[in-house]
Amino acid sequence: MTRENELLKRIKNGDSDALSELVKFYYSDILRYCLWHAQSRESAEDATQETFLKAIRYFDYYVHKGQFKAFLYKIAANTCVDMHRKKYLKDVSIENQQEEFSYTEQGFLEVEADIQLRQMTKALSDDLREIVILRFSQGLSLREIASITELPLRTVQSRLRRTLKQLKSEYKKGGNGIEHKI
Repeated sequence: MTRENELLKRIKNGDSDALSELVKFYYSDILRYCLWHAQSRESAEDATQETFLKAIRYFDYYVHKGQFKAFLYKIAANTCVDMHRKKYLKDVSIENQQEEFSYTEQGFLEVEADIQLRQMTKALSDDLREIVILRFSQGLSLREIASITELPLRTVQSRLRRTLKQLKSEYKKGGNGIEHKI
């Protein structure tokens, strides 16, 4: 039994400590995801907290047929969209975002790669950028991405392949060094 499955089982049995452990287990991943969609670290932290509150609120409706992580990312994506609609989150400014990353929380090289990936993907459409973020920044499998985006697996594969070709072409024209991410 995986750590995730063990925690989910304990939560179903009413163990509040398991709930805290689950939040700790996924907090940094969800925060990092929200940083991609937020103007500031505070906005990302608010979106992350709201994501976990919603996950707890709707936990009884969760049917464990896949990874809970995909369920959390879907909630985070919807939360960020909701916050955008409420004018809570503003357009991402790469220059401002660079200062918002916590160099102590993540490795410096990882942060640099995320900043470079953000610069390379800023011209992509939102749906293509989302696939690239989930794959290369969050390290999710294509199957998990398909679940989160509610797209067929083949569609995710073809969009990712096409986008990578586009990014590599951009890189060859003078991109800024994200070949290790691609």
